[in-house]
Amino acid sequence: MRFVLAIVAALLFSASAFAVQPGEVLKDPGLEKRAREISAGLRCLVCQNQSIDDSDAQLAKDLRLLVRERLVAGDTNDQVENFLVQRYGEFVLLKPTFGMHTLLLWLTPALVMVLGGVGAYAAMRTRPQPKAATLDDEERKALENLLKRDQSA
Repeated sequence: MRFVLAIVAALLFSASAFAVQPGEVLKDPGLEKRAREISAGLRCLVCQNQSIDDSDAQLAKDLRLLVRERLVAGDTNDQVENFLVQRYGEFVLLKPTFGMHTLLLWLTPALVMVLGGVGAYAAMRTRPQPKAATLDDEERKALENLLKRDQSA
């Protein structure tokens, strides 16, 4: 039973390793590590919510090969990413850069939280407060009689 659990765990934790085919792996472990780091930050343009490192799409494979070619040619990590951004646009980055053109993208969550808080505060302040109930003379006498009866008992 432990053996089966170990195999299942190994398969679950190595799911991203299935996308990169053995023929794509570079012989230099340092370059391969850099290629994996770059690939983990690049979006598969077909899957859109996966990195090219995790995707089995043909375009993801082509991008992985392109990353490795650029690294073998001597490009730095930034040069490889810049090349891909120039070629495919900033959408290829899983984490877009912070700039004037992406300001709304980065600030919208904070803006929604602030506006929600202001709206909740305004709703709480403008809500009418319940008025305290007043007793008429009959109710006050009945209450006093109950209190006297409870004190004498």
